[in-house]
Amino acid sequence: MTAIGTIDARFQSYNVEMVEVTGGRFWTPYAGRSNAQIARDRYSYRPPIDLANTRLRKLAAALGPAYMRVSGTWANATFFADTDNAPAAPPPGFDSVLSRAQWRGVVDFARAVDAEIMTSFAISTGGRSADGRWMPDQAQQLLAFTQSLGSHVAAAEFMNEPTLAATNGAPPGYGAKAYGRDFAIFRAWMRQHAPDTLIVGPGSVGDSSSPSTDGIRTRDLLAASGHDLDRFSYHHYNTLSPRCGVRNDPARALSADWLARTDRTLSVYRGLRDEFEPGTPIWLTETADAACGGNRWDATFLDTFRYLDQLGRLAKAGVQVVMHNTLAASDYGLLDEATFRPRPNYWGALLWHRLMGTTVLDAGVSSTPDLRLYAHCHPRTPGNVSILAINTSRTESRSMKLPIASERYTLDAMPLQSSTVRLNGRTLELDVNDVFPLLEARTTPAGTILLAPATITFLVMSDAANPACRWPYEL
Repeated sequence: MTAIGTIDARFQSYNVEMVEVTGGRFWTPYAGRSNAQIARDRYSYRPPIDLANTRLRKLAAALGPAYMRVSGTWANATFFADTDNAPAAPPPGFDSVLSRAQWRGVVDFARAVDAEIMTSFAISTGGRSADGRWMPDQAQQLLAFTQSLGSHVAAAEFMNEPTLAATNGAPPGYGAKAYGRDFAIFRAWMRQHAPDTLIVGPGSVGDSSSPSTDGIRTRDLLAASGHDLDRFSYHHYNTLSPRCGVRNDPARALSADWLARTDRTLSVYRGLRDEFEPGTPIWLTETADAACGGNRWDATFLDTFRYLDQLGRLAKAGVQVVMHNTLAASDYGLLDEATFRPRPNYWGALLWHRLMGTTVLDAGVSSTPDLRLYAHCHPRTPGNVSILAINTSRTESRSMKLPIASERYTLDAMPLQSSTVRLNGRTLELDVNDVFPLLEARTTPAGTILLAPATITFLVMSDAANPACRWPYEL
C-alpha cells in the first residue's frame, strides 16, 4: 500500500459548545419524550458542564492530542465578563454570560487533556459600534485573559455559521457585504494582536451543488471577505433531527447514500476552497449524524458506522481535522452528558486514535460496495499497517484475504441500536474505578478472513514492513 497523504496529529477532535460552558438551553435529550414533544420544546436547560470532572478529563485525555472547539450558535451572542464577579444577566445585545471562572475551566481542561483551544467570537448587536460595525473589544479581552493564564487560542473562526446569520445572533438584515466588512476588521486585528492564532473560516453550513437564492451563500461570503485564511472550514450534518422537524429512518443509516453524504458536502466546499483559497488546508469544524442534537440512534452503535466511515473518507480525501459535535452534550455526544460514560462512538474513537496514524495509505477498492476499507500507518510502530474494514451489510458476511497475520479488533452490538458495544465479543465499559477495559486483539493468521454482517474491524499487520510507514515518513 502506497502513501497518499497525511493528516494533522489532531485530526480527530471535538466540540464543547459555548452553551455547555456557560450553562443554558441546549438540545433536549430524547429520553422519555416523543417526537411531537421534542418538536414542541426542542431545548432544555443545562447547568455549566463540570470540566474538572475526573472521568471526563480521563476520557478526553485518552483522545489527545486534539482540538477542543468552544463555539456553536450560542457563542455568537455570548458576553465575556472580564471581571471576577460576572453579572447575572448579559448586557443589552447579548444573550448569555461567560465568566472568567468558566473560561479558566476551559483553559485548565484543555491543558489537562492535551487539547488546543479553538473558538469564535460574539457578533451580536452588543459588540458593535453605532454604525453597526463589529468591534474587537470582547475578543481582545478573551484572548488577553487566556494569555494571562499562560495559555493561548490556537485557532479562531470569526463567527459560527455565517450562512445562517439571520437566525444565529447577527443583526437584522445581516448579509455577505456586512460580513466582508466585519471579517476585514477581524482579520486585521488578529494579524496584529494574535499573529500565532490560525484564522479559520468561513465555517459555513448548508451549501449545496445547486444552492437556492435564499439566505447567504458561502461563495458570496468568500467573495466579500477576500483571501488570507490559514484554514478553510465548513460544517456538515447528514440531516436535521426530529427536534428541527425531520424524521429519519434508521434503516437508512448503513446505506451507501447515507454514508456518501460526507463526500457530497466535501465536494461543494473543496470546490469553493480551490476557487477562493487554493492550497489552504481544509478543516471540518463541526459534524455529526444529524444537526439539532442528533438522531434517536446517534447514541447507539448504529451511528458508529457513520462516525468511523466519515473519518476514513475524510482522511483519504485530505481533510486535516474533523471536530465531532459534541464531546458530551445531547444525543450526538461521544459521552453521556449526565454520567460522562462512553457511548459506542467513543469506543470507536478510541480505537481509531490508538490504531490509525497520520500517514494515509491507499487501501484499494473493495469488490463489494457495502465493504468499506481504509488503511493508515500505525501511529506508534514503524512499518506496521492498520486497516479499518466496515461491513455495512446487515445480512451478509464479507471476506478479505490477508497476506500476513494480523491483530484483529472487531466491534459489534446486538441489536444495532444498542447503547453498548462489544470488542471481540466482550462488552466495553469502564470498571467501578473508571479504569479502561483492555482493548485486547485476537491474532488472525494469514489467509481469508470473514467479516460478519454489520461489524467494524480494525486489523493491525505487525510484520507489514511497509516502506511508507518507516520513520520519518516519506511520501
